Amino acid sequence: MPDVVFHFEDGHTTTVSAVKGSNLLETARSANVVIDAPCSGNGSCGKCRVRSRAGTLHSKKSLHITEEEYAQGWRLACENTIVEDVEIEVPDVASAFKKKMKIADLGSAKETIIFEEAKEKIKTAGIPMENSMELLEISMDAPSLDDTMPDNERLIRAVKHTTGISRVRMTYTVLKKLPVTLRNSNFHVQCVAGKTDDDIFLYDVLPAKEDPVIGGLAIDIGTTSVAALLIDMTSGKILSKASTGNAQIRFGADVINRIIGSTKEGGQKQLQDAIIDDTLNPLILEMCQDADISPEHIYRICVAANTTMNHLFAGIYADYLRQEPYIPAFFKSNSIFASDLGLNVHPDAHIIFAPNVGSYVGGDITAGTLVSLLWDKPEFSLFIDLGTNGELVFGNNDFMMCCACSAGPAFEGGDISCGMRATDGAIEACTIDADTMEPHFHIVGGQDEKPVGICGSGIIDLISELFRTRIINPKGKFVREGKRILHDEHGMGSYILVYREEAAGNKDIQITEVDIDDFIRAKGAIFSAVRTMLHSIDFDVSMIDQVYVAGGIGSGINMKNAIRIGMFPDIEIERFHYIGNSSLTGAYTMLMSTEAERKTYGLAANMTYLELSIVPTYMDEFIASCFLPHTDASLFPNVK
Repeated sequence: MPDVVFHFEDGHTTTVSAVKGSNLLETARSANVVIDAPCSGNGSCGKCRVRSRAGTLHSKKSLHITEEEYAQGWRLACENTIVEDVEIEVPDVASAFKKKMKIADLGSAKETIIFEEAKEKIKTAGIPMENSMELLEISMDAPSLDDTMPDNERLIRAVKHTTGISRVRMTYTVLKKLPVTLRNSNFHVQCVAGKTDDDIFLYDVLPAKEDPVIGGLAIDIGTTSVAALLIDMTSGKILSKASTGNAQIRFGADVINRIIGSTKEGGQKQLQDAIIDDTLNPLILEMCQDADISPEHIYRICVAANTTMNHLFAGIYADYLRQEPYIPAFFKSNSIFASDLGLNVHPDAHIIFAPNVGSYVGGDITAGTLVSLLWDKPEFSLFIDLGTNGELVFGNNDFMMCCACSAGPAFEGGDISCGMRATDGAIEACTIDADTMEPHFHIVGGQDEKPVGICGSGIIDLISELFRTRIINPKGKFVREGKRILHDEHGMGSYILVYREEAAGNKDIQITEVDIDDFIRAKGAIFSAVRTMLHSIDFDVSMIDQVYVAGGIGSGINMKNAIRIGMFPDIEIERFHYIGNSSLTGAYTMLMSTEAERKTYGLAANMTYLELSIVPTYMDEFIASCFLPHTDASLFPNVK
């Protein structure tokens, strides 16, 4: 069996034995080697680039690899098979899905203000920001020959006496700690408890002299990115905020590829390990170190994610989600604990799921709907979440309808040659001079950062500017010439945004006609979904009073540019509101408020789910939307 040695830029290597004739990408996955492969190995994205250092691969030429690059040893991992011992260099720069963990600076107002505002808005809607977590101080008599009650009954009796609540449940974790903790504390202890009017659940027992934090974790599991908040459950204070890439990306950029990957032998465990062991556990450890608390002091978790991510996170068979009639294993669950999944927090930490609505409208949308407050307003509001899938909710305080469209990962940088997540080094805003065709842009992390790529909000700006300055036509084809416009040997045009000498990587940051075409399809999916959903209830876009746009695609979206390219309806700019990562904000709110958690379950139960794939007119709407801004110019009278 040939040996494959993977070399990484930090100097370490991984060696794995492979069956002769096996695919290089699949071999890398089996060795837990992360190679960026948004298309999951079908050869369409061209991002699984590796470099052969020694040995020979059986390979075929690709349009994604130039003749010069091929001569230098560059290959697509998905299109090469192993025939002998080889050494492979795995790049670690300019990857849109590079697993770069980022701890937020909570001293920055923008990192906390949106969550504080969400709490205040929820309170004004009549929902108290109170949860069931408490720290109980309990004292009891020490046992004696005249009082031989066992430790567990002694503690339970004392808790009942202190609280007046007759039903007390104790976990195995508490029971294991109880004998030593009671005696070391002279039978004066603190209990971390989940308390309702008629029930107490004891999570932990601690010495009375300790000053513990009752930690909670709000997590947004996106298909591309993961974001989390570590909070103090008693005060609501945010202790740490962090984000990273979803390590499942090596199994494909979209949910369908991941579902398919999970059905292969060992695939379900690989996908679950990728999100738990490779993504969440390192993220949790980093956040706890940042906040200076033990992971063992995290007692409750709220997860907001799409339906597929919920299934893969929980290790539940997901293939029926993509097969008609598209039935998930669960919409909501209150019976999963951290120890069931291997999360490195308190083993009895209760996991709350923001409820799913359908196979393609998940808890990230119900959590986002909660904090958008469209359910509390008489005017008609549209909520749009821009992620790997585009999900929409339309309604008011009388009704709500929702649907999902397959936008692909373009809004988070996927399927775009220079695309990346909205993290340090990402170009998030852009303008182009109409005469010189020179760009000006803003970089996440500050202008001192060398640009790595371009994130979703920047891509919207770039395509809008290329269209506004007539560099591209409504079909997305380059029609002007200049020093920043190149054409390859096939005549395919591209615009160089950053020359390689000024970029963080080893190549130009550019956008190609293929990239533009991919993005046009993504924006077309959003607009056609809006039109189809409105038509289903005999509405049109003029009847939309407010639009709430969510998604972690940058610090904000230039709504005028999004309208110019035909992604959003051509209505007054004042009606649009960017509300950021509403999935994470909703998870935080559900974690902090038991009543908000109940309200989210109610919202999910009362949403009408529209399956776009069975609407006969949807495909016609989609095709008409794959144009800048649209094939029907009358829909965009204000676009110049």
